Amino acid sequence: MIENTPLVRKLGAFVALLDPELSVLASLHKRRRTFVAGRDLVHQGQSDQAAYILASGWACSYKLLEDGQRQIVDFQIPGDFLGLRSVLLHVSDHSIEPVTDIEVTEVLAADLLKAFAQTPRLATAVLWAASRDEAMVVEHLVGVGRRDAAERMAHFLLELGGRLAWVGLGNTDGYACPLTQYHLADALGLSAVHVNRVLRQLREAGMVTFRDGFVAFDDYDQLIKFAQFDPSYMDQKGPFLP
Repeated sequence: MIENTPLVRKLGAFVALLDPELSVLASLHKRRRTFVAGRDLVHQGQSDQAAYILASGWACSYKLLEDGQRQIVDFQIPGDFLGLRSVLLHVSDHSIEPVTDIEVTEVLAADLLKAFAQTPRLATAVLWAASRDEAMVVEHLVGVGRRDAAERMAHFLLELGGRLAWVGLGNTDGYACPLTQYHLADALGLSAVHVNRVLRQLREAGMVTFRDGFVAFDDYDQLIKFAQFDPSYMDQKGPFLP
């Protein structure tokens, strides 16, 4: 049932989706595809591609520098669009790699624009969701530029927890997380060795433990205070459009 998908959970935070919107969303979920971990499904500079809706698994968006260094711009979780901006701009300005094996729905640009024309409320929900995603990228920029390594890590883990809670995959106790220390290093502008050191620091302080693929919030309130985490940039107090 489309009503129980992560995408509907996410968009439903912005717009109370009615039968017409749900019907259009269901029509977009026709072309299902799977991709294996570590093999790009979108390449930087690629043109004439589809967008995807992530149904299960995790992916990351990244840019690769000429010297081989990688900067992960963001991680995608179930309910997120992959390559939406690139479809509208016709050329991808980044690559997308599955972190785990993933299942996606392929959405052609023409189908997406038709869906928006048919249901303006759905287009509004996607716009608001994209705006919140942009706000998170701004926070990542602030983190890399101004927060120290431990604060940066704490803020990032809290944000991931909030995102996963929206789609029913996390709470204030913690969440399953398939990211490696190398993923965290490429996202946070640290070395893998530094990531290990920072995670140990946060664990020994009794705030958070990341072990065996699970992030456990040992002292959620203290972690928020330490990271100076203000969720207003990502918080949503019910649909804007009832």
